[in-house]
Amino acid sequence: MDRISLVLVWSLCLSLCMFSTPSSAQLKTNFYANICPNVESIVKNAVTKKFQQTFVTVPATIRLFFHDCFVQGCDASVIIASTGSNTAEKDHPDNLSLAGDGFDTVIKAKAAVDAVAQCKNKVSCADILALATRDAIVLSGGPSYQVELGRLDGLSSTSSSVNGKLPQPTFNVNQLNSMFSANGLTQADMVALSAAHTVGFSHCSKFASRIGNPVDPTMNKTYAADLQQQCPKNVDPRIAVNMDPNTPRTFDNMYYKNLQQGKGLFTSDQVLFTDTRTRPTVNTWASNNAAFQQAFITAMTKLGRVGVKTGNNGNIRRDCSVFN
Repeated sequence: MDRISLVLVWSLCLSLCMFSTPSSAQLKTNFYANICPNVESIVKNAVTKKFQQTFVTVPATIRLFFHDCFVQGCDASVIIASTGSNTAEKDHPDNLSLAGDGFDTVIKAKAAVDAVAQCKNKVSCADILALATRDAIVLSGGPSYQVELGRLDGLSSTSSSVNGKLPQPTFNVNQLNSMFSANGLTQADMVALSAAHTVGFSHCSKFASRIGNPVDPTMNKTYAADLQQQCPKNVDPRIAVNMDPNTPRTFDNMYYKNLQQGKGLFTSDQVLFTDTRTRPTVNTWASNNAAFQQAFITAMTKLGRVGVKTGNNGNIRRDCSVFN
């Protein structure tokens, strides 16, 4: 081989090395085509079965995915159970309100996948959670989309890693933008993902300050009165209220229509309409469900790429709640 050829080969190797760092580029929709070709239908069937038992499957699974991806990336670290020597992510105060049905959905889908000999221990819990989230959205009337796959499961899960990583119900637009931006998500992505609050419920304590004395002036007075009835003083902390007072079981753009009427449950919801930077987006998606769905798909796809583990940074857990 002559010297010029050697130099060319060397430069090619160098450029390949530079571009082979683990990243979302390694995710692909057909990742399991030759490994576990029916993985999507297996997960879908398991999620559908769970959905038929309880609607909570939908908001619980969506929220689990979001809480997972925002802390150490989409690596199923939120599903790990605490041990005597380690308090895991799921036991951080910000995660204690995650409904058990979300965890159960992933565990049942994983069992269904592993029941197929060809697929056993070949599909990560992180990918199963990503697929289950899409399926839950579709089952509740939301948009279908292709899920990029190829994530590995994370190797660590600590309560301390959650500190300051999840949006709070009291956040303003600056705080929301900052937190989403840290995960490579734009303001439009943030407004789109906030619409996950179109399904599911919240506990009274999370918004009590908005319906106290005085009532938050940005809140619709009739809506505030309804909430005061559902959440009287000294209410049982287990009492839950629908996030969307109109279509709580349908994944739709009603979330934005509610914001226009002062019916956002959290401060972090209502600010999307009161802040002039985000209001035009809210107005657009309130009147155009198709545009909202497309923006939501874009945002979910980007969310699914956050902090993905590949190579030696992860593995495929045999049990989603325990490290191998």
